[in-house]
Amino acid sequence: MAATKANTWQVVKAVLGAFIGVQSEKQRQQDFQSNSILPYIIVGIITALLFVAALLLTVNLVLG
Repeated sequence: MAATKANTWQVVKAVLGAFIGVQSEKQRQQDFQSNSILPYIIVGIITALLFVAALLLTVNLVLG
């Protein structure tokens, strides 16, 4: 199988699917055929930071 380059939307979709734990076998295979893991790591870190920021904002609004 040839390595492919994932576009931005595919990377975001893969990371969000991984965050909630649902992803098709076809999508998972496409992710593992990607040339580089770096876009997945970057989008994963940004998504995690946004999630933590949303949690902190929610807690501050509820307790504030």
